[in-house]
Amino acid sequence: MDGYDETTYGQRWAPFYDQIYADVEDSVIDLLARHAGSPPRALELAIGSGRIALPLAERGVEVVGIDASEAMVAKLRAKPGGETIAVKMGNFVDVEVDDSFPLIYLAFNTIFALLTQEEQVTCFRNVAEHLEPGGRFIIDCFVPDVKRYDSFNTRTGVSSIVNVSESHLEMTVYDPINQLINTQLVRIVDGEAPTVLPIKIRFAWPSELDLMARLAGLELEDRFGWYDLRPFNERSTSHMSIYVKPD
Repeated sequence: MDGYDETTYGQRWAPFYDQIYADVEDSVIDLLARHAGSPPRALELAIGSGRIALPLAERGVEVVGIDASEAMVAKLRAKPGGETIAVKMGNFVDVEVDDSFPLIYLAFNTIFALLTQEEQVTCFRNVAEHLEPGGRFIIDCFVPDVKRYDSFNTRTGVSSIVNVSESHLEMTVYDPINQLINTQLVRIVDGEAPTVLPIKIRFAWPSELDLMARLAGLELEDRFGWYDLRPFNERSTSHMSIYVKPD
């Protein structure tokens, strides 16, 4: 997808992000708060509009964030409590903060926003450098399912109806060599011009993520099907993985 870089998603999605994605589930906040240490502190990579950071801060966790999108962070700042959260502007792969944390988390498949294996490995290594001994790196990701694509590695015309006045149409091209997925989501709302929202990701299998963690000196502590601790098994479509930095 020509012209797509680390700022594209935030710039294009910011006006619609909170409308498209619902509030975060309590189970997400519950689990993150349990692993935030004492006193509770956490670093969120790709903090965005504060969908997770704000309810976590309400639980008494001091949250610091990193994000590359001024537009997304502006959404965070406009929300109650958003002005009190420290945010470092930049590419989250670099983890450019002068501190260490008992918890670093990267939610909603966002490790896949790094478009090469090298960048994903670098992110794990930089996270490890900013974790306290015994600290945890928590991510959630979808489980890749290449059956979604046809013999031409495309997935076109997949639609969803949000409500009586809004629907979405998804068109995707899959690059199996580089594990890249290029998607255009067309948002159609009554009375508005259609909006095209681009997404580009590089997916990784759970076993590949585990290897990245080991290269960074982290160990897989637990893996579940989601934050509510449902089992991860052969039918799981997503996983929540907890990596720990040895003492």
